[in-house]
Amino acid sequence: MPDPNGFLRYDRRLPARRPVPVRIMDWREVYPPAGEELVREQATRCMDCGIPFCHEGCPLGNRIPDWNDLVRTGNWDAAVESLHATNNFPEFTGRLCPAPCEAACVLGLGGQQPVTIKQVEVEIADAAAARGGLRPQPVPPPTGRSVAVVGSGPAGLAAAQQLARAGHAVTVYERDDAIGGLLRYGIPDFKLEKRHIDARLAQLAAEGVRFRTGVNVGVDVTAEQLRAEHDAVLLACGALQGRDTPETPGRALRGVHQAMTHLVASNRVVAAAGEGRPALAVLPDGMPIDAAGKHVVIIGGGDTAADCLGVAHRQGAAGVHQLDLYPEPPHSRDAARDPWPTWPWVLRNYPAHEEGGERVFAVAVQEFVDDGTGQVKGVRIAEVTVEKRDGRRIVTPLPGSERELPADLVLLAIGFEGTEEQPLLAQFGVARNARGAVDARPDWQTDADGVFVAGDMHRGASLIVWAIAEGRAAAAAIHTYLGGVGGLPAPVDPGRQPLAAR
Repeated sequence: MPDPNGFLRYDRRLPARRPVPVRIMDWREVYPPAGEELVREQATRCMDCGIPFCHEGCPLGNRIPDWNDLVRTGNWDAAVESLHATNNFPEFTGRLCPAPCEAACVLGLGGQQPVTIKQVEVEIADAAAARGGLRPQPVPPPTGRSVAVVGSGPAGLAAAQQLARAGHAVTVYERDDAIGGLLRYGIPDFKLEKRHIDARLAQLAAEGVRFRTGVNVGVDVTAEQLRAEHDAVLLACGALQGRDTPETPGRALRGVHQAMTHLVASNRVVAAAGEGRPALAVLPDGMPIDAAGKHVVIIGGGDTAADCLGVAHRQGAAGVHQLDLYPEPPHSRDAARDPWPTWPWVLRNYPAHEEGGERVFAVAVQEFVDDGTGQVKGVRIAEVTVEKRDGRRIVTPLPGSERELPADLVLLAIGFEGTEEQPLLAQFGVARNARGAVDARPDWQTDADGVFVAGDMHRGASLIVWAIAEGRAAAAAIHTYLGGVGGLPAPVDPGRQPLAAR
């Protein structure tokens, strides 16, 4: 049984981040390995509660108390097995997930700091790689059935692995030049070094998954061709349609861009450098997009904005302002607003914030200012109040509060409007709903029989744990559709939502 006094004997501790002056000089991950002693100490804080609410916080249903106790007792091989029983890619979630499981930890109910679930998870995953690599699992005899997975983000890859391990022939189609979706070119290396993706892809390939890159389904390969070659199709194309602000004066100026275009360009530079190739951060049309020596304004307060902030520091920005429409959140949970164990609205400081830049809350851009040549030279902002009336957001500028910030580069990190409108949707006879996502029946099929959907394409932009959970659940539905023997784990159904106060 677990140590019932562990949380009393040990405080919550995380490994020290690499020093700011050192880490902004490269693209390596911010966190060094924790070390076995620290990980075992932190795992000891888990009480193995009678009702482990962390299970409800995580859509994957991770067996968190189980592998915490296995780490505590030094049984690392069993911990690896327990972790992988519910999560195909813990090395990704342990680095990228904001950890709703920790928000639901019972220690939080008693005013204690939650268990470092995310850190223990990533250390188990790294231990698996270090102790013998990510060995491929033996697969059963081929079923003779074939599945096409369109999109190679975490939802598509999780589904592909589950289906391949059930004996189906799986081909993953990716329109980019490398597999990984947003994990590859959307997430900076200081959060996820791409060697982790490559190691996992090697495992999938050894288990029989085929990868086809540079294939834009609906353009290079038609839906009709996919249907002819495969018995089922899974759409897992993500939610990459960036939210824009076309009504703001000056939006068309040079230097005002969607955040993802900047992140993708910078990630391509880092990838090229790792392969010994020179490259510049450029837009698809070849125009440069680099923060070096520039005054940067990032609009948005979430993960994508923080990623842009870290990239701007490493590219050598002259200065950075990050703008948030909403007031500064509280530093601790407001139980009246977000009762435990729901996800709380609190101020989240990412590693990029301690590297520099200025955060400005409760402001909105009134105009992107022209330098006279069609290039942005600044943003005019005003303090605002935000209300919700009849489900609509009402933003009201405060008279007399306007001021101008210098800006040579402006990045819009204000969220996503769903999956992109693309030829494959019409070819499959699938439409986007009002949220820009694709609806699924209870069996994960779209309106087109034999065509399934999972991940952000179905849910809208969400967390990596939801993408993997939906990929696993859709794989189980596809396995049943193909007449597969036995059942695959299905952690969520299409209507499942995060914990929320009713």
